[in-house]
Amino acid sequence: MRAATFINIVFYLLSASGGHLHATEKHDKTFSLTEVSAGIYVHQGKHVGLEHDHSDDIANIGFIVGGQCIAVIDTGGSVAIGRALQKAMRSVSSLPICYVINTHIHFDHVLGNAAFRAAEPVFVGHENLALEMAHNRAFFLSEFRANLGENPSAASIIGPDLTVANTLELDLGNRIITLRAYPPSHSHTDLSVYDHNTATLWLSDLLFVDRIPALDGSLKGWLETLDLLTAQPARRVIPGHGPVSLPWPDAADAQDTYLRMLLARTREEIAKGAFMEDIIETVGNTEKTQWLLHEENHRRNVTRAFTELEWE
Repeated sequence: MRAATFINIVFYLLSASGGHLHATEKHDKTFSLTEVSAGIYVHQGKHVGLEHDHSDDIANIGFIVGGQCIAVIDTGGSVAIGRALQKAMRSVSSLPICYVINTHIHFDHVLGNAAFRAAEPVFVGHENLALEMAHNRAFFLSEFRANLGENPSAASIIGPDLTVANTLELDLGNRIITLRAYPPSHSHTDLSVYDHNTATLWLSDLLFVDRIPALDGSLKGWLETLDLLTAQPARRVIPGHGPVSLPWPDAADAQDTYLRMLLARTREEIAKGAFMEDIIETVGNTEKTQWLLHEENHRRNVTRAFTELEWE
């Protein structure tokens, strides 16, 4: 993994928490689970910042039940959340867990992996995920140690056994799901999951709803990926943050508007010769009331946009 990618991940985490990461395994005694479509279950993450006690439980995570086995889609930001997901799963089905699919590198989607190790699933991710996990293992262990269960070690942070370079079909038993890998978009490791039985598109952090998008990959790439995704027929979508299910492609409208504003306004200011410090204070301030946790990521998004567009 490029050094710049590692720095972006650190910046993503530290900027969103005001420079301090508070790892915790605290979470509600009740663990919500919604069947959004036949055999597809989603736990809704909380809209809190990374300094909050429940910062390990901010992502939408869940699973798909097939005729023969189960595929888990992301495992949360701690082993405790992963265990809670597995316990909730066992209230639904006793089928074996054949796959744990990580949609990208960010801690709130992968640090619960160790909770599923004993089930001996195949861990699946983007072709870049193994290298990024390897390069970030020490960082995760240092900054999120309390999230990693008893006696945490580098082995507590589990990368993929099987990687996806383009597309991959997995059969859960009379249920085919298609995984697709994307060029840099939200991150450098984004995967989507499409369930053919129900026409459900699981986008994870390729789609933010209500909570402001966090740009860690490429602004132009993310918009290109959104164009591709919104052209894909699907009945419903599962975002990485926000409601557990929404109609598709209408659910992408707000994020698309925000990202296109970010692209257009940053280009305008660069053309005027404005400095990044000035652009951070002016671009997109009208969006404050449109997004939860705006102050957590917007300034950083502008910084990333400026860096990407400055020399185009």
